[in-house]
Amino acid sequence: MAQNRFSQGPGPSHRQLRVGELIRRTLSDVLARADVHDPDLNRHSITVGEVRTSPDLKVATAYVLPLGGRDAEEALAALRRNAPELRHLVAKAMTLKYAPQLRFQLDETFDRLDDTRRMFADERVRRDVEGADDDAD
Repeated sequence: MAQNRFSQGPGPSHRQLRVGELIRRTLSDVLARADVHDPDLNRHSITVGEVRTSPDLKVATAYVLPLGGRDAEEALAALRRNAPELRHLVAKAMTLKYAPQLRFQLDETFDRLDDTRRMFADERVRRDVEGADDDAD
């Protein structure tokens, strides 16, 4: 049986990943250049960690975090307030059929990385990991 081109598999399609990365880079450039005319937004240095798109590419969720994690809620509110202008600037720089609606969420991957580092620093976990390496030999 032939594979369905529009597979609804467990993860995002190659096209979703490609478009998401293109939006991430474009949005990062727009924020770095301070193209938006909002002083509340421009005083934050914002990192765009990832952009996930819906299967139809009409909605893009950007996971963002201000530098140092300070004033995260204020930066998130400024991004959401300026979403239409950011959408216009991102669409102008890209060649998509539709300009995706931009949604913003706080990027919590850095918090999870810190939790993981703390977990691996625990003596019991280190002992288990080192024991697993000895068993592999």
